[in-house]
Amino acid sequence: MNQVDVGPVRFGGSKQLVLIAGPCAIEDESLTLRIAEQLAELTNRLECELIFKASYDKANRTSVTSFRGLGIDRGLRVLERVKREFGVPLISDVHDLSQVAAAAEVLDIIQIPAFLSRQTDLLVAAGQSAKAINLKKGQFLAPWDVEHGVKKIASSGNHRILLTERGASFGYNNLVTDMRSLVIMRQLGYPVIFDATHSVQLPGGAGGVSSGQREYVGALSRAAVATGIDGLFWEVHEDPDQALCDGANSLPLERIAGLLEQILRFDAIFKQTDQEKL
Repeated sequence: MNQVDVGPVRFGGSKQLVLIAGPCAIEDESLTLRIAEQLAELTNRLECELIFKASYDKANRTSVTSFRGLGIDRGLRVLERVKREFGVPLISDVHDLSQVAAAAEVLDIIQIPAFLSRQTDLLVAAGQSAKAINLKKGQFLAPWDVEHGVKKIASSGNHRILLTERGASFGYNNLVTDMRSLVIMRQLGYPVIFDATHSVQLPGGAGGVSSGQREYVGALSRAAVATGIDGLFWEVHEDPDQALCDGANSLPLERIAGLLEQILRFDAIFKQTDQEKL
């Protein structure tokens, strides 16, 4: 298993899982900073490593009129401030080749969105940045087919690769999570992350926007931890019902403390048992 270090944070091995969390999109600077501050305080208290996630541009929204974020220039400035004030590593998406260089100047992890997980030029360019790369498995891909995306990134000489499961398309406007996928992808030799909040998304399920079933995030997170994942991805918001992006599948920020404490206990039990087997 390749271990991937991102600043002081390590993915892989027997180390406690890492939490990747933040709002879906950067709606404004003050909201983003408040969410980052609360996440940093919570994870510091629970001694859990945190990677802060927020998108400066959501280019894959359902409707042309949907909110996409502040754009790359303003968005990266907000993320720079998050890192400066709270000392947390950053992750965000790139959607085309023109974004990679600017994103790499600020981000610690470059994320390849699921819809773009087969885009050869984008994967190679991201790899050439030498940043850690989080490859999200496309909703249309079998877990073993993620290997082809891995090889595209690795062709650049970059093996700092993370793999994320975010559910598979199941009929129309629905996703399901096959927990076997987490085990299969981990056999590729790279740390695996479970994106619990996107896995309960109902793509396009509310007409011109996606819907979601956040009530299942806890159950899926617990199940995923039992498979031996290296990271857990949650989108959180102060008021998900008023969020401008992915609110229906985001967790209320004020309610995640108890769930995270439970998840960390589950993770500790699994990792201790796993080490005893070795």
